Amino acid sequence: MGVWDFVLVGLVLLLGLCGVMVPGVPGSWLVWAAVLWWALADVEPVTWWVLVGATVALFLSQVVRWALPPRRLRPGWAGRRTAVYAAAGSFLGFFLVPVVGSVPGFLGGAYLEARRRLGRHGEARAAVRTAMRSGGWSVLTELFTCQLIAGAWLGAVVWG
Repeated sequence: MGVWDFVLVGLVLLLGLCGVMVPGVPGSWLVWAAVLWWALADVEPVTWWVLVGATVALFLSQVVRWALPPRRLRPGWAGRRTAVYAAAGSFLGFFLVPVVGSVPGFLGGAYLEARRRLGRHGEARAAVRTAMRSGGWSVLTELFTCQLIAGAWLGAVVWG
């Protein structure tokens, strides 16, 4: 597999990660398709293990999302700016506190935007709680799973 193939797979992964935050874009499918493309092009045992792991992780992610309390997943579960702050916080948290930092980073980013917008701690906390109840947990679950898959791909490419 050439360098340009790796770059293209990485771009599709990045597009999938960003697509998780955009309503109507199948972000998790793009992430899985990128890993499938990589596994088919670079036939080594590690690539197939990453593909199997990605498939199992996405399946479990769907099970968790279905098990969450039924809420109305509105296309705009929060404002666009909240989604951007939450995604940025999640990505920063994923790298600053490896893997597990994604969840507090997501919540922290959403809180930071709500605090900036509303000004008070109590109101910002209530806004984050409302956003998470109206679909934020579902988005966080999907984003975290896609980040795990992208991290596994990156680890396999660098150290595999």
